[in-house]
Amino acid sequence: MGLITGLLTLPLAPVRGVVWVAEQLQDAAERELNDPLVLRAQLAALNQDFEDGLLGEEEFEQEEEELLDRLHESVTRAERSKVTCS
Repeated sequence: MGLITGLLTLPLAPVRGVVWVAEQLQDAAERELNDPLVLRAQLAALNQDFEDGLLGEEEFEQEEEELLDRLHESVTRAERSKVTCS
């Protein structure tokens, strides 16, 4: 960004800062949402809740399927990124 462009867009600096923070928060949330360790911990907690009788079988199976799908997508995405980077 040139000096003149920087000066002309200076009033937009707070907006750019807010957008940057929002992007960083979104990236962090997506990483946590798709982290295999977090997903495995959620599966373990789900299994514990089912064993403790806090969840019905239908609800357990539905949530388990969603978590397993997310885990599979996460692992597949990680494998693809390794192949792309290599």
